[in-house]
Amino acid sequence: MTIRLMWLADQMQHSDTFAAWIHQQFRYEYAEQSLIDWQREFAGGQANEQWTCLIALDGDRLLGGAALAKSDLARRPDLGPWLACVFVAPDARGQGLAERLIEGICAQASIRKVERIYLHTQDKRDYYAQRGWTVLEVFEAWGKAQWLMVRHL
Repeated sequence: MTIRLMWLADQMQHSDTFAAWIHQQFRYEYAEQSLIDWQREFAGGQANEQWTCLIALDGDRLLGGAALAKSDLARRPDLGPWLACVFVAPDARGQGLAERLIEGICAQASIRKVERIYLHTQDKRDYYAQRGWTVLEVFEAWGKAQWLMVRHL
């Protein structure tokens, strides 16, 4: 397997598939947005930099991705940018791919002169804490506890 990381903007044939994966994985966040509307928003976000997405490919097979989002938490419009949409296909997990994607997004944020990047998670707090993220606050959303985290770049 030869894994390449590429910007989704240069591989738009994978946009709808990746957006569908995100819509399914985080369905609690998209309960009020149809898949078609999310796919349209996500694809547009590659051009307007609302959802700058880095994807992992093995040949032409999509393995996963992560995004640098301008906004990802409606309750905190004062914060950003965000690490968002981190997802690796189940058959591609366990190879450090998520970490490579996350580091790629952080590197892109640094290039853009970003000093800190945020994320929110309901079940991966320890994973991110081991990789330099710290908890800013815990809040309730979508019926579960969520952790708002930050990483200084």
